[in-house]
Amino acid sequence: MAFVTALVAGALFGLGLVVSRMVDPQRVLGFLDVAGHWNPSLAFTMGGAVLVAAPAFLYVRRRGVDLTGAAVALPDRFRIDRALIGGSALFGIGWGLSGICPGPGLVLLTGGSPRAVVFVAALIAGSLLQGWVASRGSATGWLGRLRHDAPPRA
Repeated sequence: MAFVTALVAGALFGLGLVVSRMVDPQRVLGFLDVAGHWNPSLAFTMGGAVLVAAPAFLYVRRRGVDLTGAAVALPDRFRIDRALIGGSALFGIGWGLSGICPGPGLVLLTGGSPRAVVFVAALIAGSLLQGWVASRGSATGWLGRLRHDAPPRA
């Protein structure tokens, strides 16, 4: 059941990205260009997504389970550490440079776009690098300092 739920949610998410044209990197870059020809459509798409997602998060936060009855552990909303700031900065830099974030990147990959192939390859490489950094949690040097504030891995 969890697989079917994830498949339906992913398909709906991908459909929403295509319908809202958020898979078009130029539309995203237009949103980020506040000093030039700013395109506010992404803000409306994000607002609509928040309106749809908010009731689901409220349901899970109150009950601690999803609609299938599986337990859900939500992250601490108030913890801000170096790992969160570093990850957010890297995400923002990548999004600003390419106009693609992971969801639209995977949708674009289904069309065989060379740009999407490069993006997803970099996404996988970054994920592997993050796993390596996390595995060296007590290391000295910048890796250890980066992971110092992160919660222990389960």
